[in-house]
Amino acid sequence: MRHPEPVDVVEECVPNIGPRGRRARLLRGAAALWLGTGAAAALVVRGAAPAWHLTLLPVFACAALGYFQAREKT
Repeated sequence: MRHPEPVDVVEECVPNIGPRGRRARLLRGAAALWLGTGAAAALVVRGAAPAWHLTLLPVFACAALGYFQAREKT
């Protein structure tokens, strides 16, 4: 009975996007950050209840994802 060959596991990040994809993700993240910041400022100026600020969570999450995906080249 033959045993399978051992497999080497590489522990480094292999980029799966090029410079154009990184730039696109970074720009989308920056746009989401600006949109969220503007919306948060509008909520503060209008005196909205703090619960309304939670509606901006997805916008800031998209901004963070865009930044980290561009940085990690994924």
